[in-house]
Amino acid sequence: MNNSDRGPYLNKLLETNEFQSIETLVIQLFGLVGGHLSGATEALLSGDHHIARDLIRRDSMVDELYKNIQRFSYEVLLTTVPEESAMRYLISILRIIPELERSGDLAEHIARRALQNVTAELTPRMRGIIAQMGEIGLKMWMLTADDFADHECTHQSTVESLDDELDDLQVALVAELASGGLPIPVTIELALIARFYERFGDHAVNLGRTLRELWMK
Repeated sequence: MNNSDRGPYLNKLLETNEFQSIETLVIQLFGLVGGHLSGATEALLSGDHHIARDLIRRDSMVDELYKNIQRFSYEVLLTTVPEESAMRYLISILRIIPELERSGDLAEHIARRALQNVTAELTPRMRGIIAQMGEIGLKMWMLTADDFADHECTHQSTVESLDDELDDLQVALVAELASGGLPIPVTIELALIARFYERFGDHAVNLGRTLRELWMK
């Protein structure tokens, strides 16, 4: 979809200072969460406790930025009488940012598992599956962030296809765990990790669908 297909009303709205500020903050939030997922995967596969602890501390940055965007959006809603397009945009932002914050939490949960010494228990196949999950999750995230920044929804079908791959990898990892051989506590933690990546993918899909509703109208 070309931006002009939306009509001039939303394009003009997005040129105002208030809405550009909100957009900039949301793009920053996308970047933070994507970086945290990448770092969490690295910490998990390497067993690097320093990286894991740093990511856990930095999760507060995601929470703070989320609160700032929420506060700013509410202020615009409550202190102005926005036209229909502005109202719809702000409501979409308020739907988007909880997905971003929860995705940040999932990255933080993965980083915490790196502190529980599960890395040494990973088989080569498990390592490969987790690495793939991290790569696919990050790719989904980057495509969704691009759609937000570009005011487009061109990547939604690709993101949903990648989500199917992520689901298959979750099943593969759980099947590998079910084959036995690992201590039960480690098996439980790895099953949770598989679930965290799967949920991360779901959030990317949900974000894409919200963006489609926003940019296509």
